[in-house]
Amino acid sequence: MSTFVNRQILLTSRPAAEARADNFTLVEAPVPVLTDGQVLVRNHYLSLDPYMRGRMNDSKSYAQPQPLNAVMQGGTVGEIVDSKNGQFQPGDKVVGMGGWQEYAVVDATQRGVLRKVDTAKIPLPAYLGAVGMPGVTAWYGLVKLINPKAGETVVVSAASGAVGGAVGQLAKVRGARVVGIAGGPDKCRQVVEELGFDACVDYKAFAGLKELSAALKAACPKGIDGYFENVGGVILDAVMQNANAFSRIALCGMISGYDGAPIPMAAPQLLLVNRMKLEGFIVSEHMEVWPDALGELGTLVATGQLKYRETIAEGLASAPEAFIGLLKGRNFGKQLVKLV
Repeated sequence: MSTFVNRQILLTSRPAAEARADNFTLVEAPVPVLTDGQVLVRNHYLSLDPYMRGRMNDSKSYAQPQPLNAVMQGGTVGEIVDSKNGQFQPGDKVVGMGGWQEYAVVDATQRGVLRKVDTAKIPLPAYLGAVGMPGVTAWYGLVKLINPKAGETVVVSAASGAVGGAVGQLAKVRGARVVGIAGGPDKCRQVVEELGFDACVDYKAFAGLKELSAALKAACPKGIDGYFENVGGVILDAVMQNANAFSRIALCGMISGYDGAPIPMAAPQLLLVNRMKLEGFIVSEHMEVWPDALGELGTLVATGQLKYRETIAEGLASAPEAFIGLLKGRNFGKQLVKLV
């Protein structure tokens, strides 16, 4: 099987500020011969996610930095094309962390590194989005941290993204009133019309904190009981000015600071005044909830109740520019790279 040529994208330099295409290098390498227990996966889709930007820095974070001159790490879905492991057969569809490359050799004897998936009712790429890590991230933050009651108001930033879109729909299932925050009239329209949010605030339409806070107040006349945070900065400040007593914030991401800019908080005293609960979380540390979360998400997707959108870049070489576009909010929904 070593006749295959594997195209790979390596991280070859660390960004000084914004990530740039020249931080990455496309290379070719032979696919190694399998040893016992290993499988060869042909990656069909590659997931691009905001967390990858933080891992490009050589700084303390919740995840180890991405090593230099190594294949960029990331989630993938694909098909087994060769196997020396009795648990996996050629043709099996699988989800794993195959990285930015066309083929991945996986030691499938390690528990949890590769999961077989059924594509009869759920399309393969959905396992990287709504029925994958982003969906479980949404589920955990909403269900375990915000835990909305029927009639409460839940606000979601980056509402048109893969995580945010799922948060809002899961909150609607639980009877909450859901308000999104997104950038631009097209995204806001989609959040309301396609995803079923009750309202959406276009943060790009407001000049500063005062204006954004007033727009949120108009969208949330009863105040904010739960907030799913993907962005930070002025958006978090505006939410805090409209937060109710005993409101809960699930802190998932701070994309406004991914390029190294500081993220000051305008009025942290509101956490105390409103007795707010703010908790950060990393979904990979909560593997115990994945079966429940994937069960609900899979059912909602298979029955058409959970809507999601994908932005698909074609070919491995397009991954760096697509990733930079994701960080700038150019994508709609889940950003994927199609490899097959």
